[in-house]
Amino acid sequence: MDVQEIIRSQVTSNPVVLYMKGTPQFPQCGFSSTAVQILKHSGVSKFFSVNVLENDEIRSGIKEFANWPTIPQLYVNGEFVGGCDIMREMYENGELQQMLADAGAKTAS
Repeated sequence: MDVQEIIRSQVTSNPVVLYMKGTPQFPQCGFSSTAVQILKHSGVSKFFSVNVLENDEIRSGIKEFANWPTIPQLYVNGEFVGGCDIMREMYENGELQQMLADAGAKTAS
């Protein structure tokens, strides 16, 4: 399986996927940390994360996959949502919470 197939499989078989630097428990950059916090504040307690620092092929492949130059990258129900700034903007206007609820990703509060 090539890297694009691996990425496609990851984003389509998990409702919420975050490609990030580090892990949700130990983010390795401020943007990844912010992305994790936004998901948590949106009511998502579990999501699939990929630490791009562990695999250079995934790190470059994900940028190609979405045609998006930066990490983190969020996918919901197989669709690319955006990076940290887009996540923040969508969170602030309530769009992200609605998208996650529609995806069945939010846990009961």
